[in-house]
Amino acid sequence: MTTYRLTAPQRLDTTVDLPASKSISNRALIIHALSGGDTLPQNISDCDDTEVIVEALRHMPEEINIKAAGTAMRFMTAYLSLIPGTHVLTGTERMKHRPIGTLVDALRQLGADIEYVGEQGFPPLRITGKSLPGGDLDMAGCISSQYISAMLIIGPMMERGLRLHLTNDIISRPYIDLTLWMMGEFGADAKWVSADTIVVEPKPYKTREYFIENDWSAASYWYEMVALSDDPDATVRLTGLTDGSKQGDSVTRYIFSLLGVKTLFETKKQGVPQTVTLKRNGRCVPKLEYDFVNSPDLAQTFVVTCLAKEIPFHFTGLATLKIKETDRIEALKREARKLGYVVESRNDCELLWNGERCEPSNEGIDTYEDHRMALAFAPFAMKRPGLGINNPQVVSKSYPKFWEDVKAAGFKFTVDGLQFTDDMLASRSDDRSNQL
Repeated sequence: MTTYRLTAPQRLDTTVDLPASKSISNRALIIHALSGGDTLPQNISDCDDTEVIVEALRHMPEEINIKAAGTAMRFMTAYLSLIPGTHVLTGTERMKHRPIGTLVDALRQLGADIEYVGEQGFPPLRITGKSLPGGDLDMAGCISSQYISAMLIIGPMMERGLRLHLTNDIISRPYIDLTLWMMGEFGADAKWVSADTIVVEPKPYKTREYFIENDWSAASYWYEMVALSDDPDATVRLTGLTDGSKQGDSVTRYIFSLLGVKTLFETKKQGVPQTVTLKRNGRCVPKLEYDFVNSPDLAQTFVVTCLAKEIPFHFTGLATLKIKETDRIEALKREARKLGYVVESRNDCELLWNGERCEPSNEGIDTYEDHRMALAFAPFAMKRPGLGINNPQVVSKSYPKFWEDVKAAGFKFTVDGLQFTDDMLASRSDDRSNQL
C-alpha cells in the first residue's frame, strides 16, 4: 500500500490549471456520439471516469469495462440500449455492487433489451441495442440524478421522444438542469413543463464544436486549502472557471464564503471561462447547517473543512452517499476518528458534529477506492503536518494531476517513507498513462 505523508507550506500562493469538468465531459461525449459528429469536444477531462467512455465509444468492444466509473455505467447503459449490437457492460467489484435496477427497469419499460449477467439489479449487464419507441415514463426523483440524466440524454433519439414524470422528492436537481442545458446546446428540445415533469421531443441532436469548462468540484479542494491555511495572505488562482456555471458544484463559492474564503472573478462576464482568485476574508459562521441534496459530492469537502476549523455542523440531503464509490457516510465517520473527531450520522442521510473529540491516531487516512476521500482529506495537512493518505492514486478518477498541483503549491511529502521527487512523480504519471 502506498502512503503519502503531507506537510503544508507556511505560505500559500499558487496558480492551478484545473482539470476539465468531468460532469460536462461525460455528458458531452455521449451526446456527441448520438449526434454523429466527427470532431470531439475540446478540453475533455483526462480523468479515469472520462477516459473509459472515450475508449468505449472509440472501440465499442463486445465487453466494455468501465472500471469504477459510476457515471459511465449509467450513461453507457442508456446509450448502448439504442446502438445496434450486443455488448456486456461491466466494472470493478465495487461497481458490481452498486445498484442499476432502477435505470434498467426504466429502459425496459421503453422497450430496451437488457439482461443481468450476474446478480439481479446489479452490473454486469448484457445489452442488445435497438430502436426504442419512447413515450411516458415515471421515475423516482429521490434516486441518483445520473439515472434521470441517462434517460434524458437518449430521449431525442426515441421514436416518440420522452415524457418523464419524477415522483417523490427530486435530488441533485442542478445536475438534471445541467443535462437539459447541454442537450439544448446540441439542438435538442428538452425542458421542464411542470415542477416534476420533463418533456423531450423526438428531435435529433445537431453536430457542433463544443468547449468544456473546468471543474468546480476540483476547485472545492483549493477553496478548502485557503480556508485551512494559517497564511493570512493565502492566495490561490484557479483557471478556466465560469461565473454563472451550470455545474451544480459551483455552489462551492457560496458555501465557502461562510467559511472565510472570498471569490474574485477576472472579469464580470458570465459564461466565459476565466481565472478565479481565492483569498481569505476572515469571517466564519459559528455553526454550518446545509442541505446537500443538490450537491452531495461536496459533502466530504465541507465535513473535513469544518472539522479542521472546529466549526460544528449539521449536513442533510446525503442519502446518495451510501451508494457512491464507497459508503461515504461510514467512511467519513471512521476517518474523522483517526483525526480525533466523533462525527455522528442519522437516518442514513445526515452527518453532524457537535464538538465531541476522541483520541487521535497517527494512522493514514484510508481512501476506500474513492477519489473524493483523498481529495477532501489532503488539505487537512494544513492543520496536521505529516498527515498520511493511503492509496493516493485514487485521485486519477477525477483529478489526475492533483498531487502535481499540490507539490507545485509548496507541499512537501514523502512516499512510503522516501522524500517525494519530480522523478518519482513523472514515473508514477507514466505508470498511469501506460495503464489507460
